[in-house]
Amino acid sequence: MFTFASCLKFMKKGLYILLLSVLFISCSDFQKTLKSEDTAAKYEMAEELYDAGKWAKSYRLLDQILQKYRGKPQAEKLTFMHAMCSYNLGDYYIASYHLSKFTDIYPQSEKTEQASFLSAKGYYHNSPVYSKEQKETVEAIEKLQLFVNAYPNSQYLEEANTLVKELDFKLEKKAFEIAKQYDLIRDFKASIKSFNNFLLEFPGTSLRSEAYYYRLDAAYNLAILSVDYLKEERINEAIEYYNTLKKTYPNYENLESATLMYEKLQEELKILTTKS
Repeated sequence: MFTFASCLKFMKKGLYILLLSVLFISCSDFQKTLKSEDTAAKYEMAEELYDAGKWAKSYRLLDQILQKYRGKPQAEKLTFMHAMCSYNLGDYYIASYHLSKFTDIYPQSEKTEQASFLSAKGYYHNSPVYSKEQKETVEAIEKLQLFVNAYPNSQYLEEANTLVKELDFKLEKKAFEIAKQYDLIRDFKASIKSFNNFLLEFPGTSLRSEAYYYRLDAAYNLAILSVDYLKEERINEAIEYYNTLKKTYPNYENLESATLMYEKLQEELKILTTKS
């Protein structure tokens, strides 16, 4: 008996077969065009695939025909599409190179500003997590800053500045964690020096209060563990760091812990004075 359920099942199966057929024909057409010598057909299909967001297939066709259009009116559009395929595929090293090349070849193009921004943004995408080497981060900041300088009224200006701030924080975070790590491994002198350098290098950092606290922590431990003839000088230095923290951040969340260190330093100073 041919029920409604069986009819629905048959229709679904038919639709599935139809979709597979369309997909097969589409793939077959792409392979046929890819292997052909018809440059115009490749151009047309590359454009269709690009508009459909099929970046990988469009890129393969564009890669084949780009050189053949050098010096022709279509070259500008194809060069931009080629670079954008790489960008949309997440191949940012290649994309940044091609987008930068586009701006050099077509400085008057209406796409030059966008290409320049995305070329710089490609470097941003290649920036690693803060714990790794930050060469790409520094490059990204430089590229984005060059873009901002070149296009001070750009529609991409706000995004570019946001990206620079994010990258700057990544450098700050790395420098901060290095200084903090010295404290954790009990190399207190190196920690103090690193935090002082950090505060000089990043005067507007959002990690400033934390840097003050951990610098105090390192100075406190260095003073407490010092031999007597070095202790007084180091205690006074640690007390200075405490006073700076308390004055600058009177509501700091770990101020109670910092105050306990300060009180212990005062006790140690009294003991030294008694001895002398």
